Amino acid sequence: MKRTGAGVIVGSAIAGLLIGFVVDQLLTSNARPTFTPSLALPVLLVILAVGIVLLALPIRRATRGGSRPVDPFRAVRVVMLAKAASIVGAVVAGIGGGLLSFLLTRPVAPSLGSTGAVIAALVAGAVLTAASLYAEHLCTIRKDDDDDQPGPEEPGLGYSHD
Repeated sequence: MKRTGAGVIVGSAIAGLLIGFVVDQLLTSNARPTFTPSLALPVLLVILAVGIVLLALPIRRATRGGSRPVDPFRAVRVVMLAKAASIVGAVVAGIGGGLLSFLLTRPVAPSLGSTGAVIAALVAGAVLTAASLYAEHLCTIRKDDDDDQPGPEEPGLGYSHD
């Protein structure tokens, strides 16, 4: 399994940035108030970030010589959760960036409450992305020396050239 690349994270953040800016633009063009994320969003994103790292820690201990063997299915589930959460965090951070850029480019100064909620969502999305990438790192195993070299062929298991 390949680790989440920087291109995926940057692309997700840029997509979120565009979504956030366009949503606020469309709302204001229809004489509606701009979108302000709930203050519960950053709290939930940080709780999710902590939970993902806590799920990855036992896998790290097991791969580094712990007493318990690694359950491969659990490890894959945690890695896939971390990959998904890193992308979600990047999108949320991007949306927060788009909302913030829209608020700051208006001729009228935005209220402190809406700006604070947007900045909190942006920071929490970045925290979720960083924590998820760290959890993904915790779930990687060391590469064995014999992974690159094919083992000796056992008699009777090779191809026949008769």
